[in-house]
Amino acid sequence: MNPPPSGAGFSCHGTTADGPHFPSDGGYHMLDPRDCILYSGGATGTEAHFGGIAEKYGLEEVNYSFEGHQIERTRGVRVLTSEELALKDVSLTYVSRLMNRQYTRAPLFRKVLQSICWQVSCGHEVWVVGSIQEDDTVTGGTGWGAEFAKICNKPLYVFDQTRNGWYMWDKSAWSPVSEPRIGHRHFTATGTRFLEDNGRAAIEALFARSFNV
Repeated sequence: MNPPPSGAGFSCHGTTADGPHFPSDGGYHMLDPRDCILYSGGATGTEAHFGGIAEKYGLEEVNYSFEGHQIERTRGVRVLTSEELALKDVSLTYVSRLMNRQYTRAPLFRKVLQSICWQVSCGHEVWVVGSIQEDDTVTGGTGWGAEFAKICNKPLYVFDQTRNGWYMWDKSAWSPVSEPRIGHRHFTATGTRFLEDNGRAAIEALFARSFNV
């Protein structure tokens, strides 16, 4: 993947400070939900369902939003200022070319993309629900979250509702993965507003596998 153009306003961090929780014997230690933070956007569908399950399990929740943006979740809302949004400014021309699709140039949509950048930057691992397309991008506006995670070299998982399975981005291609688990205390979740029953079930099973409650 080509890097973003110079001056595009991209900033990636949070890739190494919180390593995955795998013991030396190769096993897996379930996470304590009280130590974990979900970074998301609180929108209807995937984000709201992730947030609701996170609250049920006792995780902290940070939902990035901005003035005039309607979201479903009310817990842990962090309203970004215009200055903060500008720190994650994106070139819509670059995003459209990267995603192989045309996006509206409305200011509201630019702010949505900027807020998604905040979500991805703060998590050490990114979880998305949607559908993977033939060009390896993910459908919808939140598909930008998956592409930005690739740019930031963050662990990226997508539950493809059409194929009814989880996939992991392996540097240059999607690989199917069976029963993945959240491996970082600080993680990001985004995805389609049109969450189907299998998507809901996948999120719920993901939490059940990952957290010690």
